[in-house]
Parts: sequence; C-alpha cells; structure tokens
Amino acid sequence: MSGMATRVAGSRTPTAHGDGAAAAFSPRTALRPLVGFFATGLGLSALYATTGIGVSCPFRVVTGWDCPLCGGTRMGSALLHGDVATAFAFNPLALVLIAVLGVIGLCWVVEALGGPAVRLPAAVRQRWRRTTPTQRLVAFFAVGVAYTLVRNLT
Repeated sequence: MSGMATRVAGSRTPTAHGDGAAAAFSPRTALRPLVGFFATGLGLSALYATTGIGVSCPFRVVTGWDCPLCGGTRMGSALLHGDVATAFAFNPLALVLIAVLGVIGLCWVVEALGGPAVRLPAAVRQRWRRTTPTQRLVAFFAVGVAYTLVRNLT
C-alpha cells in the first residue's frame, strides 16, 4: 500500500515553470498507450488482411456516412501489403495521423533508451500550454466533424 502511495506521490514533480500541478513527462509512460494503440490497429488490420473480417462502424450503420475513422482497418491492411497509395485513398487523415504518431513514438523510444530528447520548438510549446484540455478537445472534434462533412459531401 505504501509503495503505491510513494509511486503516485513521486510521479508528480514540479515543471521548469514551477507549477507542481503538471506531471513530469516520461517517454516510457507515454509509450504505453501508444504501443497499445498500434498493437490494436495492427491486430485488427492483420485479422482483416487474412480473413476479410472487419469491425463495423456504428456511425456508418446508422447514418450511411463515413466517420473520421472509417477505412482505418482497410488502410492498415493496405499498409501491411506495402500499398501506401491505397492506404491513403482509404483514409488520408488517419494515415497522416498514424505517420505523425509513429514518428513521435520513435522519438520517445530513442529518449527512453537514453538518446536525446526531441521536443517541439519553445514557441509551439508555449502556445500549447496556453490552451486548456477542453479547448484541445473541442478543436479535435471540430476537425473530425469538418473532415466527416468534407469526406461525405464531396
């Protein structure tokens, strides 16, 4: 019990700006959900590539429209076959986001193994810190809605 309390209490350290509310960044901790995300995507894509069984999109079943993630399994299957052009055709936004997440993940792996830390430029980090999590979530959903509309109405 005390080990857990120590670990939780020790995981929050003050940042360079002196606000103790933000936890220090750890690439090892950040990699866990990223690895889970990629492992799930790889598993679903491999299942589809080998059996043709995919996951039905509830949004598409109800509305008949593609959601921002529709085509992701087929995109992953195309990537497993080395066909980047077809993968891009299935879902260009998801492919770009997967590529960005992959680069970020590789940078975190290098850092976790003792290599240099790669960070965004200071101006970008400061701008990011000025936004709240709610603002980021609203922006994320706005991009998703806009992509859904463009994707389905053009």
